[in-house]
Amino acid sequence: MKTLILVRHAKSSWNDPGVSDIDRPLNDRGKKDAPEMAERLKAKGISIDLLVSSPAKRARKTAKLFAEVLDMDKDAIQIIDDLYLATPAAFQQAVSGLKNTCHTVALFSHNPGITEFANTLTTTRIDDMPTCSLLAVEAAVESWEEFESASRRFIFFDYPKNPS
Repeated sequence: MKTLILVRHAKSSWNDPGVSDIDRPLNDRGKKDAPEMAERLKAKGISIDLLVSSPAKRARKTAKLFAEVLDMDKDAIQIIDDLYLATPAAFQQAVSGLKNTCHTVALFSHNPGITEFANTLTTTRIDDMPTCSLLAVEAAVESWEEFESASRRFIFFDYPKNPS
């Protein structure tokens, strides 16, 4: 069984117009939402084997905040350059390349690509993955290479403003 959890990065700051897009940091709300959403994930009893992130500062910081809450090594977050401004095909390529020893992977990236990719995974449709939202799907496969062609099951969708 392989479980993929898509995580859109937490809310980022637009305060400094001179900062390039890839270097934008999280704002205060993002710094609050990321640990809260990691706690929700932890409460579901899902054990994450690997955190994978876009190289963008806001995605990496979101992944690090999740790692802290999930008692994972922040330095073990795998960075995949192609997850920055990724197309669904780039997401699928990143997923296909995951190590098969990892059964549950959380992947941190950006809109619009993450929403577009989410909508290719199951019949469940998401209009927009808000910042710091989580979408989880699973497939009864042994390898990540099989994930794309496998029958996948929607598990959950959650986001910070979702009434719990």
